[in-house]
Amino acid sequence: MTNALLGIIYLAFVSLGLPDGLLGAAWPAIHTSIGANVSLAGVVSMVICLGTITSSLLTVQLVRKLGTGRLTAVSVALTAVALFGFSASSAFWQLMLWAIPYGLGAGAVDAALNAYVATHFAARHMNWLHCCWGLGAAGGPLIMSWQMSGTAGWPGGYRVVGILQVILVVAITLSLPLWHDRAGEVGTGEKHAALSRRELIARPGVKLAMAGFLCYCALESSSGLWASTFLVLGHGVSAQTAALLASLFYAGITVGRFLSGVLTLRLDGRQLLKLGETVMALGVVILFVTPGEVGLGAGLALLGLGCAPIYPQIIQLTPERFGDENAQSLMGLQMACAYVGSMAFPPLMGLLVEQVSPLLLPVAVAGLLVLMTVCLTSCDRRVAQSRKATPLAH
Repeated sequence: MTNALLGIIYLAFVSLGLPDGLLGAAWPAIHTSIGANVSLAGVVSMVICLGTITSSLLTVQLVRKLGTGRLTAVSVALTAVALFGFSASSAFWQLMLWAIPYGLGAGAVDAALNAYVATHFAARHMNWLHCCWGLGAAGGPLIMSWQMSGTAGWPGGYRVVGILQVILVVAITLSLPLWHDRAGEVGTGEKHAALSRRELIARPGVKLAMAGFLCYCALESSSGLWASTFLVLGHGVSAQTAALLASLFYAGITVGRFLSGVLTLRLDGRQLLKLGETVMALGVVILFVTPGEVGLGAGLALLGLGCAPIYPQIIQLTPERFGDENAQSLMGLQMACAYVGSMAFPPLMGLLVEQVSPLLLPVAVAGLLVLMTVCLTSCDRRVAQSRKATPLAH
């Protein structure tokens, strides 16, 4: 029964990733068909992130009322409705409207399932979980590319993913007895922290960890959203080919998260972070120096491969850095920063793409990578210094 439930959770994270790459992959075609400015993809992304932040902040209350299983089913259903709405949209305001339920559904699934797995399953499953997200995120652009190559066009891509979400809702609903068996355990990880939120933020290294998480999510979301536009407008790649090449970014994340799960047997979390940062830097360099489709695809794949261990390792290192008793509250704060990064930076990147040049994407990614690396390295240094100073205080 545990394995069956874990399989459903993995499928839920595949479904969480599927829509994430759709907007970026389809936007070169969408903005032309509805007559919207190219930069407005960032505004749609921002609305989705606002919904995600809202529902993630309400997740604890919703889990207490519905249970994790029912909340996941309702949230995926909400996302499915939004995807069908996207597929029927013929104006920008309609996309904005349907972005609201999409964000609300995605945020609740993300926050609830991360907390559930962290509480009920072994740590290695966190890497596999986010690997499943990457599988969905890589699959979304592939589905979109397939549909755009036929008569269905970009609306067909949204419809196909919407249908897959409906199938998952049915599977989750059928699995509810398995979640009910664990209902008594759901609240075990939700005890209040010993410190207030202000005291938690004041702890050595916490602000730096939150800032590093924000930079990472700004980097990932901007790369995923604007990769296709970067290829089409910056390098003259066709929209269909660009959608296919952009999927390599998410494919890199997927493969990398599988490998990082294996590498946890030999490397600790900090070593995985350093490895990821190095591979990301290599991907950025390739995007700078190679204008051909093969080189651009390789650069995006390496960028995704380097991104792979960052998100799960930041989450996984939270108890080690700041203590088990503070981990649950700090995970929530860090995820809020993650969503802020995902919300705020893509619209800014959109303005740079439209007003200056789409070729600035690798420049922005490089800047965020440097900031992230500095923040996370400084965080570990501050935590280490604090631990050395603690005995002196007594």
